[in-house]
Amino acid sequence: MSRVSKPYEIVERALELSTTDGLVVIADEHSSANLRWAGNALTTNGVTRGRTLTVIATVDGAQGTASGVVSRSAVTADDLEPLVRAAEAAARGAGPAEDAQPLVSGVPSSPDFTDAPAETGSEVFTDFAPALGDAFARARSGGRELYGFANHELTSTYLGTSTGLRLRHDQPTGTLELNAKSPDRTRSAWAGRSTRDFKDVDPAAMDAELARRLGWAERRIDLPAGRYETLLPPTAVADLLIYQLWSSTARDAVEGRTVFSRPGGGTRLGEKLAPLPLTLRSDPHAPGLESAPFVIAHSSGDSASVFDNGLPLAPTDWIREGKLERLTTTRHSAALTGLPVAPAIDNLVLDGGGERSLEEMVAATTGRALLLTCLWYIREVDPATLLLTGLTRDGVYLVEDGEVVGEVNNFRFNESPVDLLSRASEAGRTEKTLPREWGDWFTRAAMPALRIPDFNMSSVSQGV
Repeated sequence: MSRVSKPYEIVERALELSTTDGLVVIADEHSSANLRWAGNALTTNGVTRGRTLTVIATVDGAQGTASGVVSRSAVTADDLEPLVRAAEAAARGAGPAEDAQPLVSGVPSSPDFTDAPAETGSEVFTDFAPALGDAFARARSGGRELYGFANHELTSTYLGTSTGLRLRHDQPTGTLELNAKSPDRTRSAWAGRSTRDFKDVDPAAMDAELARRLGWAERRIDLPAGRYETLLPPTAVADLLIYQLWSSTARDAVEGRTVFSRPGGGTRLGEKLAPLPLTLRSDPHAPGLESAPFVIAHSSGDSASVFDNGLPLAPTDWIREGKLERLTTTRHSAALTGLPVAPAIDNLVLDGGGERSLEEMVAATTGRALLLTCLWYIREVDPATLLLTGLTRDGVYLVEDGEVVGEVNNFRFNESPVDLLSRASEAGRTEKTLPREWGDWFTRAAMPALRIPDFNMSSVSQGV
């Protein structure tokens, strides 16, 4: 066998080795660079490279089409034939796949399919690292300590199929998390950003924001559990609505298992979920949030099918002007439910029509309200209502008549994001944000802050 090492050559050779009715090959070339710091000083940095190859074989039979999926990392030319044979053996040993569909065909090839993979490295931090050092100096002189990390990943995905697809997508993903603490560790504040290239993040502005929050926390006020008017920042809104998106599969709704199921049968499609003109949407070409414009499925599940690999993705409104517009479907579940094909897309935007920043929403508050920093440890309690529970973290602040007057204790909350949308009284300006809870899996989000008149803080928490 000829020696092959380039990603597109790996894909082509795997396809040549196929002896089954169909084959899908996904080569993911990964590179990453990171910085970590603690106590106002860099601690570690690193750069990594890697390759993962996924082979999906399909076998037609009298009862239907079976599939076998095998993924391995660090694949070389010598590993190809055993990998393809393993996927074929898995397919031959499996029963008919429930989600079987003809493999996608007829999609124009990517012009850069044969190009070398894109790579990241330490140079992505060329401007960011000195700015971070300046932030360390300001924090040190201001009596606070900065902790956190910056991570940048670049994945070049090469997708080839026996039906002739040759597609390629480069996905940069950057995250920055910055935590400031008082020297005695009694006060803590967090800020996070998502970025494609670290050219649009400002450590100085983030440090200034954290310094202000540590200042707010110098006064401590204990509050009991209860329902409070609450300002949810964009990061918290993102965490809640990402979970909602993950729970919006059409088949589960049709079968009566989710909050999107209509009592008595069917779905809630077409129902008004929010009085505000909220539009929840995904778009692979959204500026600054660009994601793969075609399906990349390494395995099948409730919201993805390996048979859909290469299917083009289009802008999709999940909620439009407050009305439930779409539920996620594969081609298989769309055929089962009679609903349009609407695959999941790797970004999420909520447009609320508002113009106020979070700071302006705070200033416009009359009476008493809570201002959150972020949420964490989010878990589902009841899928029928999408009731979630979780904890506040790194700062809950009391607002009185437009001014932050101090920090209060943390809470456990019990809320459904669907129900929150129905009760939101104001949406602020949409801005790019980093989800705190789901940032390891879903980073491309843009959300407004939301004002909730009666957010349910179900119990007091000792979390920080």
